[in-house]
Amino acid sequence: MVKWRRHLHRHPELSYQEKETSAFVAGLLEGFGIEVRRSGAGYGLTGIIKGTRPGKTVVLRADMDALAIAEENTHDYVSQNQGVMHACGHDGHTAILLAVAAYYSARRDELRGELRFLFQPAEEVCPGGAQGMIGEGVLEGADAVYGLHLWSPLPLGTLGSAPGPLMASADEFFIDITGKGGHGGMPHRGVDSIVAASALVLQLQTIVSRNVDPLRPAVVSIGTIQGGTAQNVIAERCRITGTVRAFDEETRYLIRGRIEALSAQVAAAYGAEANVDYLMGYPPLVNHAAEFRRFLRVAPDALGSGVQAIEMEKLMPAEDFAYYLQQLPGCFVFVGAGNPEKEATYPHHHSRFEIDEDALLHGAKLLIGLADSCLSETSRE
Repeated sequence: MVKWRRHLHRHPELSYQEKETSAFVAGLLEGFGIEVRRSGAGYGLTGIIKGTRPGKTVVLRADMDALAIAEENTHDYVSQNQGVMHACGHDGHTAILLAVAAYYSARRDELRGELRFLFQPAEEVCPGGAQGMIGEGVLEGADAVYGLHLWSPLPLGTLGSAPGPLMASADEFFIDITGKGGHGGMPHRGVDSIVAASALVLQLQTIVSRNVDPLRPAVVSIGTIQGGTAQNVIAERCRITGTVRAFDEETRYLIRGRIEALSAQVAAAYGAEANVDYLMGYPPLVNHAAEFRRFLRVAPDALGSGVQAIEMEKLMPAEDFAYYLQQLPGCFVFVGAGNPEKEATYPHHHSRFEIDEDALLHGAKLLIGLADSCLSETSRE
């Protein structure tokens, strides 16, 4: 796993560009004697092993894409692709799932049911790679789906998940305020889009505090406000951009409605107009309670002493694994990969992000334990 992970780390590829990564994975799977089906919706692929006896079908997923970040680490396997880096652990996820595939390929005579190893492209960029692969039928006839994420904020030896909502939805909005340009010395002859936009920014902050149920976590963040061309010109146009996070669909759509309404109303109050481009991103990631309980039950036996499985707090980052959980029972688990002694302390998406590679074995054992547990259940409820 370390060898595979470091190879992938040296050769990262951005979302929707994972051509060589996909070829590397396919070559290994075929070398294991595993059937490989390539996706027509990008560079995703699925490895399939069918057991000698009937049983359940379990899907295991890893993501393969990297980020547009210039790596600043100094180890001997730094990225060779300038400006691109595996700064989120997807190289490790891919290596883990390859190891799990190798494990089962050597034990197919003992296998009951079917295993699908899903190597997905483009998790980092909406609309993501999950929906395209689901549309091609990778989940058809399956009974459960499991995935994991190496997580540097958790120390090595700790695995965490939660029943129900675990990760938030991630939506984006782009608001264009149009007024009437003019001379800065004669503001009464124009309609100042920057003043209208500034008022709107303040009003958008009231959505969570005054419209959202305080027992339902949510975030509305303004990322940019851009307008104007010179210090003595009334800006005719101003753009506001931001992100919205929520853990349930009702709150998600409530916030969207309030952003659209406030934009129109505040702009009109200043004599301007507003146009809102609202992009619905990944939905909330919602684990199934029974599968979360399976994780708590399986992890200690699969990983042995010195490793603990915990119920963790919700996280505001988003994940397109959420789409799989909309279709099948399953669980998404965070595998602790932080270790100050190995400089694995930097946050995800940082130019010096690193993992403790001992976490790779924890991830592989976990996926095997979850799959074995599900496949051992003879009924298909």
